[in-house]
Amino acid sequence: MAGHSKWKNIQHRKGRQDALRGKLFAKLSREISVAAREGGGDPAQNQRLRLAISKARSQNMPNDNIERAIKRGTGEEGGGNYEAVTYEGYGPGGAAVMVEALTDNRNRTAADMRHIFSKRGGNLGESGCVAWMFDRKGFLRIDRESAGLDEDEMMLKVLEAGAEDFEATEDSFEITTSPDQFEEVKNALENEGIRFSTAEVTQIPQNTVDLTGDDVKNMLQLMEQLEDHDDVQNVYSNFEIDDAELEQYDD
Repeated sequence: MAGHSKWKNIQHRKGRQDALRGKLFAKLSREISVAAREGGGDPAQNQRLRLAISKARSQNMPNDNIERAIKRGTGEEGGGNYEAVTYEGYGPGGAAVMVEALTDNRNRTAADMRHIFSKRGGNLGESGCVAWMFDRKGFLRIDRESAGLDEDEMMLKVLEAGAEDFEATEDSFEITTSPDQFEEVKNALENEGIRFSTAEVTQIPQNTVDLTGDDVKNMLQLMEQLEDHDDVQNVYSNFEIDDAELEQYDD
């Protein structure tokens, strides 16, 4: 899980989530609309829509915004005709990068992705070139300070709930599930009074690539610029950066 959690931890440390908040609701709305268009507007019958709504609510998106996004997706209100596109490539140091986007202009977005990759020492590849390096998993993180349970107690609850894997780090508990079991595990733990700092279905790398020197700065700038793009929903990579290396990087 290191590659996945490393970028999340870096974002938190650098305040990236706050910096992205201005664009966040627009991106969440787009995801909800596409999910509703492709699977219908009833969350009970549409897992992708349920997950999109859950993510939006975790970011304090107002219910009115969520309802409007659903109606745009089902055609009750006008809206852009977005489609899902995945871009794959390599960043500095050979780290794999996978980008999930929702776009109404594939040519424009592809050109933008190619420019961003090349500007930061990476290159955009063919479809499928890095996807095989990642596994789609449910991922849950619990802050140790707020957990109220020690490691053994938490592990027992997590495994009883049906999770695939449990890992304790210095400041958190990290849980992996299959995508199909994600909601069941999440709901079971929430019913036990457990709250999550991260809860999402994501892409987790099978192996990681260590980055050093200039590759660290270029990789983090690549990730930031990709996530800043209006069409980009999610960015995944398999890089690993030593904390000592990370401390030398400064915007």
